[in-house]
Amino acid sequence: MSANQISLRPAKKTDAWVMSAIHIAAIKALPATLYTEKELFAWRNYRDQPDGSNILKSMKLETCWVAIERDVVIGFASFIVDELIGLYVHPKSQGKGIGRALVQHFCDEATEEGIDEVITTASLYAEGFYLRLGFTAIQRTPHYLRSGIVVPVTKMSKTLATTPKEI
Repeated sequence: MSANQISLRPAKKTDAWVMSAIHIAAIKALPATLYTEKELFAWRNYRDQPDGSNILKSMKLETCWVAIERDVVIGFASFIVDELIGLYVHPKSQGKGIGRALVQHFCDEATEEGIDEVITTASLYAEGFYLRLGFTAIQRTPHYLRSGIVVPVTKMSKTLATTPKEI
C-alpha cells in the first residue's frame, strides 16, 4: 500500500451508513469457527442491511476516523482517549495495511496526548492481528453485546513511545 492509495480523515455524519455497511460486511465474512452464527448475527446488531443510526450515536462519544481509497470509505476506527473501541475494514480491502494504518493513527493520536499505553478489546479473530502490531494479550474476558449475548474477547494493551506534550 502506498500513501497515494489510501488516506485517513475524521469521519463525517454522512459516512455513518457506509461505516455500518462495512461493520456488517466484515462480520458476515467471518467463519463461524470462533463464535457461533447466533453470536456473529448479534454482533452485527441483527442486521443484514446498513443502518447508520447506531454509528451516529457512537460518533457523539468516540473519535472516528475513516480510511479512504479512491474517494470510497473502506474502513474505520473509533477510539476514546487511550482505548481503541472498534476497527473494521471491508473484506474486499483487507490485507492491504488499512487496519494497520488506522491502528497506527490511533497510537499516534494517543502519543500526541502524552499517553504511554493504549488498550483494546479484540475479538478472537483479531487477536493475532493486534499481536503482530505489538499489542500484548492481558486476559480473556466476557464482552456483552447490545443484545445481551456474551462473547469471549481478549483485553490487550500496547506500550507507546511517548513524546511529552508541549506546554
